[in-house]
Amino acid sequence: MADVDAGRYTIGVFKDVASAERGIEALKRQGFPSDALSLLAQEGGEVSGLAQKVFGHVPDRLEVPGIGASVAAGSLLQAVGGDADLKQSGLAAALKRVGFQAHDGRIFETLTGRGGVLVAVRTEPRAADALATLHCYGGGNAAIGAWTGRV
Repeated sequence: MADVDAGRYTIGVFKDVASAERGIEALKRQGFPSDALSLLAQEGGEVSGLAQKVFGHVPDRLEVPGIGASVAAGSLLQAVGGDADLKQSGLAAALKRVGFQAHDGRIFETLTGRGGVLVAVRTEPRAADALATLHCYGGGNAAIGAWTGRV
């Protein structure tokens, strides 16, 4: 697979859909546009509705190793190599493409597999702002991938 600049992502995992929605709304109030956001969660009642509300379309459905039947929306899916790579390698391995260490990927995969809602923000110039917001609104283990130290 060729090296590509997949962008910088800040990721946090919320305990449930209601918490994720509050976090996403806070990000949007701070000026992060919907096209900078991504979401990945186990398939279930409310998560598809949240994805439709945020992204304006039905989320992609896929089977992710370690997580199971899932829905995803946003640019993170393409940045990690598309749904085929995600289906084959799992979330932990796929997140290496956007600069996360293997242990971070395993934590995100485990939390999402336990029913958490992964929210990612693509924005290097404001990565610290996104990180603070994810933390403030309950985004567990929030971290910046491929961070170069420029804020």
